[in-house]
Amino acid sequence: MRLGSGTFAAGCVVIEVLGVALFLRGFFPAPVFSGAERQAESPAPEPSAGASSNWTELPPPLFSKVVILLIDALRDDFVFGSKGVKFMPYTTYLVEKGSSLSFVAEAKPPTVTMPRIKALLTGSLPGFIDVVRNLNSPTLMEDNVITRAKAAGKRIIFYGDETWVKLFPKHFVEYDGTTSFFVSDYTEVDNNVTRHLDKVLKRQDWDMLILHYLGLDHIGHISGPSSPLVGHKLSEMDSILMKIHTALLAEERDPLLPSLLVLCGDHGMSEAGGHGASSMEEVNTALVLVSSAFERKPGDVRHPTRVQQTDLAATLSIGLGLPIPKSNTGGLMFPVVEGRPMREQLRFLHLNTVQLSKLLQENVPSYNKEPGFEQFKVSERSHRNWIRLYLEENNSEVVFNLGAKVRRQYLDALRTLKLSLSRRAAQYDVYSMAVGTVLVLEALVLLLLSVPQALSSRAELDVPLLSPVCSLLFYLLLLALAALHVVVCTAADSSCYLCSLPWLAAGGVMTLIAALLCAGMSALTRVFAGGKCLSQNPPQSTSRWSELDLLSFLGTVGHVLSLGASSFIEEEHQTWYFLVNTLCLALCHQIYRKCLLGDDCAPQHCPHTGEEFDGVAVALQGKRAGPEGWELSRAPADPSSLEALRGSERWMVLASPWLVLACCRLLRSLNQTGVQWAHRPDLGHWLTSSDHKAELSVLAALSLTMIFVLVQKRCSLTSKVAMAFGLLGIYCYRAAIGNVLFPWQQDNKDISKGITEARFVYVFVLGILFTGAKDLLKSQIIAADFTARTVGLWEIHSGLVLLATLLLRPHNLPVLVLSLAIQTIMAQFIWRPLRHDVAEVTVMHYWFGQAFFYFQGNSNSIATVDISAGFVGLDAYMEIPAMFLTAFATYSGPVLWASHLVNFLTSEASSGSALSHACFCYALICSIPVSVYIILVTSLRYHLFIWSVFSPKLLYEGMHLLITAAVCIFFTAMDQTNTKS
Repeated sequence: MRLGSGTFAAGCVVIEVLGVALFLRGFFPAPVFSGAERQAESPAPEPSAGASSNWTELPPPLFSKVVILLIDALRDDFVFGSKGVKFMPYTTYLVEKGSSLSFVAEAKPPTVTMPRIKALLTGSLPGFIDVVRNLNSPTLMEDNVITRAKAAGKRIIFYGDETWVKLFPKHFVEYDGTTSFFVSDYTEVDNNVTRHLDKVLKRQDWDMLILHYLGLDHIGHISGPSSPLVGHKLSEMDSILMKIHTALLAEERDPLLPSLLVLCGDHGMSEAGGHGASSMEEVNTALVLVSSAFERKPGDVRHPTRVQQTDLAATLSIGLGLPIPKSNTGGLMFPVVEGRPMREQLRFLHLNTVQLSKLLQENVPSYNKEPGFEQFKVSERSHRNWIRLYLEENNSEVVFNLGAKVRRQYLDALRTLKLSLSRRAAQYDVYSMAVGTVLVLEALVLLLLSVPQALSSRAELDVPLLSPVCSLLFYLLLLALAALHVVVCTAADSSCYLCSLPWLAAGGVMTLIAALLCAGMSALTRVFAGGKCLSQNPPQSTSRWSELDLLSFLGTVGHVLSLGASSFIEEEHQTWYFLVNTLCLALCHQIYRKCLLGDDCAPQHCPHTGEEFDGVAVALQGKRAGPEGWELSRAPADPSSLEALRGSERWMVLASPWLVLACCRLLRSLNQTGVQWAHRPDLGHWLTSSDHKAELSVLAALSLTMIFVLVQKRCSLTSKVAMAFGLLGIYCYRAAIGNVLFPWQQDNKDISKGITEARFVYVFVLGILFTGAKDLLKSQIIAADFTARTVGLWEIHSGLVLLATLLLRPHNLPVLVLSLAIQTIMAQFIWRPLRHDVAEVTVMHYWFGQAFFYFQGNSNSIATVDISAGFVGLDAYMEIPAMFLTAFATYSGPVLWASHLVNFLTSEASSGSALSHACFCYALICSIPVSVYIILVTSLRYHLFIWSVFSPKLLYEGMHLLITAAVCIFFTAMDQTNTKS
């Protein structure tokens, strides 16, 4: 089956999109989450053999006040080991002899602060994808103890890590957040918390006090757990605990309703001092509950028992008399209620098991076959019988023994339900990740093996698909993959996304994998056969790699290798800035050598001894496969084309690389991005401040004028008028929402949402796009109407520019102006005179597109996504338009540079294969980073920064690949239009 190289590349990218989607679904498994809204509802009634229950209300609270003392990185041996004995004597006394309960709480990876806080207070096992689902706000939307307590009228005070303030805004009656960024500070960061203690402990106007100390974690990052600073910090924490406990005991008035002090850690600390992975030192944390309700008898020795960190949410809810969070996967820590009457114990356990069984029903289709659900039903029936017996004989030994049996049944059901839910929520779906990775790698291998044919002068390749599919190997592979799928899906602990798909869909994925594998093996056989033939009859080629070829290769490889380091991902903009600047210097060297020294470094044409061998030579040498395949027209044919330039044109060619460099340097100072320097002031912050609104207004007006000047020159008269009115409407929109001022406007009165003005601009955007589409259709009807086709493509490009102008913030309009200016300079004074081939022009467009992605202030952090762009012109949230507008605003740089590439090649190329070559090169250069990165992420999935650095980058790579697929489809459509014309 013969396909154009562009069509083949677009198909491969679409397959990669499918593979990445499967990988993301496995890497970010859907958390165990309750779909029910957080609202007041009646608690589950107590089981009763009669017509109605005798106990339908929530049990009363067990504690009057709760103090949570969270010490960051408090691993278990810091309290229960030798360090605790030496440096925390008061805590050790409480653990060994005092009124306390001690536990070793296991934290599931990732062992970093924000997910652990969520686990402590929601009882669920959150992942990074939860942040992505709430891009509009960092607020924790999931049901949790803090929100329940606030709804119940509890007054909550917080001091410590500002993460809590971001997760729970407007929940605290008083708070003071401290930043956790500066790990070198382990003193002031804790003193800022302690300084409030004396005052707040004397007050009676609070019900919950939360303290989050960061100093111990910072010491671990600096010098590790063996540092002498750890001992000093533990002693400081011990004295703080003693102060709090003493104050709580002095304030207790009702012995039946005592206070509760919770000492806990969010995660542990590795031997190197870090955290984030799954070693024992990182997942085991100390948890001590201190209350006079836990008084022990003489000789009562209590050793720390193992619990899950998620168990604290259910325990706190019961202790405060609150409903258990709906998404809780933890169980009540039974020793907390062990001293209560039997009926209350069973009531607490019943509430917990009912909540877990409901969560199981919402997340597991075959929940009634789960062992935990069956145990719950048996326990509930036994509980019902016990209630009937209890009401008849209140104090008999038979009632107590039967109650103890029901209690054991409930505890067994709790353990089984917790295990089912935690397994579903905490594990990576490795099977889906592996299948997605295989699809992506197969598509990449096919692209690489198809380079010789795809970049030949005909821009066609024979896709080896039909013959392998009809072969015995294909059916054997398909049978093996189906058997593997059955084995994985029938495993006892399997909870894979692919296994939940219908057999037809899963079979389609297996068929695709087998077909791609056979096609790849067939292509590989052809390459080896062609290599042997080439070695027997080597072509007489004088082609050699140019400086730009070498720079493109080394830059791509260097960027891919840099993705394995968290610092390079955080500061990836520096990589692209360096590559673009180096590219400008290489172009400058090439221009000066040709103009001043008369050295012709243009690529030489290689006489070809046959289409296929010539294609192999192209792949090896990275050059054009014949005079027509890669040559760009409208350039002088003689090698000394630059020498033909005279006067101002010659000087512009000499100065053009330096002009591009100056533009790039100016853009770097407009928006600080990344992590290390994002806090530094930049020109964008200066312009957006309220004191400089007049300056921003002037800059916006000048930018809109320059956009019109740079874009209108190749548009039709209708599009020029629409562009002018559209740009005027954009300024009116920005003035309506208060970003800029009209000359006659003196203040910010009459600020509106600007919906009418934005929709006014949308009309002109659609009008320009429609005009461009009409011209393209005209070029197909009227044969060889080259002018209509180029005008139509440019009008589509102009419509996209107008849409980007509307969505970008006013201070980013110079980014768009300089992008258009650089495109004009490069096209007129670099690409045409130097006669660069299609591959080089494509790589340069791709690099500049990536650089402009960061020039507009983006980074690999989710926080830099401008969500407001998705609401321009909308008076209510509409999911699909909002997603499209947000994605376009974020990736406007790469999209506009890809659109310009289509326009440039269409107007300049002398061969119809230019767009096919460009599409193939663009797909290949985008596929290599994402293919390597998913392998890196898989190997680094327990890395300390997997959720804060690597996971956001993974989402950006997935979205970038989706944009690339759309670009390649556009390339292919325009190539088909060109062929028909």
